Amino acid sequence: MASYLTSLNGFFLYYRTAQTQFIPIMIKKTLYSLAVITLLSGCKSQQVVAPVAPINTIELAGTITENELKEKLYVYASDEFEGRETGEPGQKKAVEYLKNHYVKLGIPSPLGDDDYFQEVPLERMQAPDMTMTINGTPLEAITHYVSLSSSKDGELTADTVIDMGYGIESEQYSDYKNQDVNGKIVLIRSGEPKHHDGTYVITGTDKTSKWSNMRQQFAAKRNLAKEKGAKMVLFYYPEIYDMVAARFGRSSGRLSLKGNADDMYMLLVGTDVLKALTESDAINAGVPIPADLKFNYQAKSDALTSENVIAYIKGSEKPEEYVVLSAHLDHEGIKNGEIYNGADDDGSGSVALLEIAEAFQVAVERGQGPRRSVVFLHVTAEEKGLLGSRYYTDIDPVFPLEQTVANLNIDMIGRVDPKRESDNRNYVYLIGSDKLSSELHELSEAVNQKYTNIELDYKYNDENDPNRFYYRSDHYNFAKNNIPIIFYFNGTHDDYHRPSDTVDKIEYDLLTNRTKLVFHTAWEVANREGRVKVDKAEPAAGGGTN
Repeated sequence: MASYLTSLNGFFLYYRTAQTQFIPIMIKKTLYSLAVITLLSGCKSQQVVAPVAPINTIELAGTITENELKEKLYVYASDEFEGRETGEPGQKKAVEYLKNHYVKLGIPSPLGDDDYFQEVPLERMQAPDMTMTINGTPLEAITHYVSLSSSKDGELTADTVIDMGYGIESEQYSDYKNQDVNGKIVLIRSGEPKHHDGTYVITGTDKTSKWSNMRQQFAAKRNLAKEKGAKMVLFYYPEIYDMVAARFGRSSGRLSLKGNADDMYMLLVGTDVLKALTESDAINAGVPIPADLKFNYQAKSDALTSENVIAYIKGSEKPEEYVVLSAHLDHEGIKNGEIYNGADDDGSGSVALLEIAEAFQVAVERGQGPRRSVVFLHVTAEEKGLLGSRYYTDIDPVFPLEQTVANLNIDMIGRVDPKRESDNRNYVYLIGSDKLSSELHELSEAVNQKYTNIELDYKYNDENDPNRFYYRSDHYNFAKNNIPIIFYFNGTHDDYHRPSDTVDKIEYDLLTNRTKLVFHTAWEVANREGRVKVDKAEPAAGGGTN
């Protein structure tokens, strides 16, 4: 194997082997000049390479400071930005602020030239015009039923509605076994079955599964019915009908991705609809209910546009592999004359991303940038149902999802959870680190132990967590595509989604340490030899809920 003298350093020559090991050889000072001449004349065909010291990542992380985070957040979560409501002037100011920061740092956009904005076309939905009769009984929208999704204009007629029980399919229990509901109207109820002893069939315990969780069962049962080809779902959930109808039934201004209207109609129905269908409320899964049903749906909406902000640092050795760091740029705007500044949610994540980008750029300027490409993705409309991240993953992924190594998502890392049963304030909740990749979880633990020594709390990583936080931030749109993720989160507090979530309540020492943890983790993911392996892949699922 080849080996040769490569450089001089003081009184040492470095002998380079094929394995690029540098072995110092002591020479006499009087022979210094002769050695140089001999080296240059005898090894003209060999490259003279000076050994490069490995970059000090602690020094890079040291560029992330309390003062800079505080300075940025006092601007980003100020009244000037008017709560960063999606599509509103305050949100437009926010994206300009983010863009200008990347321009100042010299970090380019993958979109070309001076364009850092990925436009996200949205619709502000109004209550659709709907009519329905069942067996000659006219039923009124809002009073008796309400649409839970944005659907395409259309008409339906049917002589049968299929009773699909709870609308569940799992290893332990299935209402869809041996049933064909393609193109049909189905009746589904809330909740899940129990044994005679009161335990739940699916979990085998007294704990419910996702099929009973109020927030999650809507998506789970809707997505399953859609997968089975159902044309309409009549979802019977009388306990919450009045509350949901008040939100979805009138012109609430809900946002949706434009052009993303559903082919299936998803209606929440009250007791009058069930009575019009059948005299019995008994569950008979798979049994057809004779019914003369007529339905008409006409959508109503106003178009608007928002923006994701994207910057990236191209990898030096593996530029076609991407590590995506994300935080949502929007918040709740102005309600009843009060500004919801969203300092923690998610001003903290937004400014953390800016500081992490600066640390990576310092490495680039020293000629030792990351081996993989690192993407800084500020997504819009998270508060409206993860719409900005869904647009990125489902409709216009700027970088191929199959080449996306991991997503590290930051959403609320500036406060302390008052409900947490511990005196240690130096913590962060990690969610999802082990869901798809054992390697990513182990890497995360090792990085924290080496650099930041934060208590990593996995309380909300439990699959049966009733809060369902795993499904409620932008990482989920990556996870559903089998991209390993970590969600960094400090938990909720009394100021969550209130105008009192302000910059003076942020604990900047914690924000700094948590930001450094994300940086060190991202640096390791971007620079390790192999990409983190997915060893727990699941079938891709449909979108999340906020």
